Amino acid sequence: MEKKGELVRIKEEVSPYLEITEITDRVCKRHGPALLFERVKGSSLPVLMNAFGSIKRMCLALEVPELDSLGQEVLDFIEAEAPNTLIKKLKIIPKINRLRNAFPKEVKRARCQEIVLKDDDVDLGMLPVLHCWPKDGGPFITLPVVFTKHPETGRRNVGMYRMQVFDKKTTGMHWHTHKDAAYHYRVAESLGQRLPVAVAIGPDPAMTYAATAPLPADIDEVVFAGFLRGSPVELVPCLTVPLEVPANSQIVLEGYVEPGERRIEGPFGDHTGYYSLEDEYPVFHVTCMTMRKDAIYPATIVGQPPQEDCYMAKATERLFLPLIKKTLPEIQDMNLPLEGVFHNLAFVSIDKRYPGHARKVMSALWGLGQMMFAKIICVFDKEVDVQDISQVLWRLGNNVDPKRDIMFVDGPVDALDHAAPLPHYGSKMGIDCTRKWPEEGFTRPWPDVIEMDPEVKKKIDALWPKLGL
Repeated sequence: MEKKGELVRIKEEVSPYLEITEITDRVCKRHGPALLFERVKGSSLPVLMNAFGSIKRMCLALEVPELDSLGQEVLDFIEAEAPNTLIKKLKIIPKINRLRNAFPKEVKRARCQEIVLKDDDVDLGMLPVLHCWPKDGGPFITLPVVFTKHPETGRRNVGMYRMQVFDKKTTGMHWHTHKDAAYHYRVAESLGQRLPVAVAIGPDPAMTYAATAPLPADIDEVVFAGFLRGSPVELVPCLTVPLEVPANSQIVLEGYVEPGERRIEGPFGDHTGYYSLEDEYPVFHVTCMTMRKDAIYPATIVGQPPQEDCYMAKATERLFLPLIKKTLPEIQDMNLPLEGVFHNLAFVSIDKRYPGHARKVMSALWGLGQMMFAKIICVFDKEVDVQDISQVLWRLGNNVDPKRDIMFVDGPVDALDHAAPLPHYGSKMGIDCTRKWPEEGFTRPWPDVIEMDPEVKKKIDALWPKLGL
């Protein structure tokens, strides 16, 4: 990032209590650079902020010229993971080398274990964990890559879940009920077992991103990260739990969550721009903390957009659009605008082919993985550029009759949806912004969009440089 002019070093001493947040928030609102805070009050570790906070830096992180160029490759990867027919197996032969490089490689030594602190020597206070917003319940680890395994099948899951630091050896583990790690924990509870957990802070950026990606349940995030980076993720065995973590991590926390143990966690200034309320969550007990000798502590803040997480979500939108189009080929494009904080707004353009087609697309999207959380889906005709918010709002205002074109459904909603009448359950709205057909009961003439004559436009294009405008 520094070589590309995407990093600024902050040499003034600043506090992890609110001050780093205020500086980073101002920079995020200006779509500014990554920040390396070299002198952090109360800690010897520097803090890296806003590393993923632009489309350019997301491309640097994933080593691609543009995000759309990676979308088809992601689709190829997911399809090749489990070929179940001879034809599929033959089709993936050209991709075998890329896939072979995706599988992780275990190593015996790693820089993330240069410093080892166990049992009573563990002290999370050594880390410059941020207290982000004034009403937060405490300091939170905000960019943790959390590793668990299913207690019965051994299948690995890697996710990102905030962790409130309670004391030197315990944190909260903010597992929403819909998340795979929460499912692992419920299985462990049903068996009366502890669930081992490992937390990598600051691994390869592709691994950090992979922890946030909405992958199908049977896709290993470590393999996906290796696929994105074009080389295997090196894993090192943990020292106190039966898990493996990325060897190039800056810091690693090892430990467990007890069955049946809960503690009040929160409030937390969340990505919705509001505080998420306190609630009971599992408790993570740290048995070992390891780190590099020259470790950097990466963190992020969330709040009113735009923030760094918005660009990670934009990467997901572009990388997984081909997968959505594989299921719904009529979709032309999709925009999850920053202001919609991932799950509140979705603008979709389709090649409309039959009456009611827009409603079919809305219903199908609500059935696709994390798209079930989309609170408002607006569907437009294929000629509408859904990346252009001005055009989207113009079409929405002109094409919609509220009584006819709006549909409501009930179902699961994001745990952070504070407007829902019940936790995790509420309503969603679909708006058909397409041109209405006679078969849909619209018998009036649909007017033409105002457009200039092409020949006149061509003539004025040639004349334009002479006009002094």
